[in-house]
Amino acid sequence: MRIAIDATPAYCQGAGIGRYSRGLLRSLAAEDHENEYRLLRPRRAQFALPPWPPNFTERVPWFSERSLNILWHHLRIPLPAEVFTGKVDVYYSPDFTLPPLRGARSIVTVHDLSFLVLPECAETKLRVYLTRTVPRAVRRANLVLADSANTKDDLVRLLGVPEERVTVVYPGVEDAYRPIEDEARRIEVAQRLRLERPFLLMVGTLEPRKNLVRLLEAFHKLTQAFPHELIVVGRPGWMYREIYQTVGRLGLHNRVRFLGFLAEEDLPVLYNLADLFVFPSLYEGFGLPPLEAMACGTPVVCSNTSSLPEVVDCAAIQFDPRDVEAMAAAMEEALGNAGRRREMAERGRQQALQFSWERSARQLVKLFEGLES
Repeated sequence: MRIAIDATPAYCQGAGIGRYSRGLLRSLAAEDHENEYRLLRPRRAQFALPPWPPNFTERVPWFSERSLNILWHHLRIPLPAEVFTGKVDVYYSPDFTLPPLRGARSIVTVHDLSFLVLPECAETKLRVYLTRTVPRAVRRANLVLADSANTKDDLVRLLGVPEERVTVVYPGVEDAYRPIEDEARRIEVAQRLRLERPFLLMVGTLEPRKNLVRLLEAFHKLTQAFPHELIVVGRPGWMYREIYQTVGRLGLHNRVRFLGFLAEEDLPVLYNLADLFVFPSLYEGFGLPPLEAMACGTPVVCSNTSSLPEVVDCAAIQFDPRDVEAMAAAMEEALGNAGRRREMAERGRQQALQFSWERSARQLVKLFEGLES
């Protein structure tokens, strides 16, 4: 069977869908040596991927990624993707939208519907674009994948997708996210990032949906009782200025640090070094960072909304993300009890074992093969 995959996010996006695509593609390459894969990739790649096995080839269109996006999704020019991939049996898009297709069966992953659930938190142009293109994609797709049961429910409820056309394929966690005993590596990263005091960690794009303003307000309530810093990893997204303004308003300049985007090889070490991982997001299609933290043996406190209870189950302390007092109490409960943190760390490691990219890849291959029959 010939399978085309839009690998653009894997090569171009750092967080979120980029990391999802890289994890899935690596595992597909390791798990499936029978089917033929054709990866549609951009001319310029920001992220390197390992050499592909013989049954994987890359197809680079003569148009730029942006030009293709305009042709397919803005101008709606019916230029079939098979022009670039050659004739294929199945076309898979891991990034919300589908291009025109000549005859291939199609699968699209919709990671979340935050642009409909929380439109006030979305960047305007992106919200308008997704509101137009995602419903078209799910109507045209033979099968729609969701990252969680919560996202599947949203697809059925908000877009009217028949339940039998949506399959949940959970993301996984890469092997690099594990307890790290290499003390030299831990010291090197701590010194390079100037981690001189105990800290809480948050990983996510700086945008309203991640709820960082309330996190800063909750953290401020703990600064007299605990010596910790709050370390935030992630690029500025949109409507992020209030986050920095809140740091100034609360006088947290010496207790909060923004590290920006961090190299993938450093992130597992940072999880390991943190006393606590906190994830106050208002809505997630899945939520990779809490899973990665648990796999590293880092205690997690997180929101009790959307898909996050599916990810953490009973391994984390959960709170209402709109309640600053509840968020502060959850962090205080964990920080103030070393025995509780050890218990959470052990439960988290066990919970993380439920998710693997190998399992996701095997499930996806079966779905590919099921479409052909």
